[in-house]
Amino acid sequence: MNVYDPLRDYLKAQKRAEFVLSFEEIEEIIDAALPRAAHRASWWETLRSPQEKMPQREACLEAGYIATRQADGKSVKFKKMPQDRRRPRERGDP
Repeated sequence: MNVYDPLRDYLKAQKRAEFVLSFEEIEEIIDAALPRAAHRASWWETLRSPQEKMPQREACLEAGYIATRQADGKSVKFKKMPQDRRRPRERGDP
């Protein structure tokens, strides 16, 4: 089990297209402290380096959300991805 699985499950249960969670709220969801790196915007950016697999990014993507750290440096905006971008197509898919 990945420490970010509870975040993935929380996001999957959401009906809202867009919302913000504070770092404290995320830590409550995952029942663990976020690393210091979480304060960097690049740690959350799901579309910046898709080849770089990171568990927190994967959790968001699996739930169908794009995560963006907010300018306040203490919260993250989650925005539902368009339906056609949720599952990356594999080579050879029609």
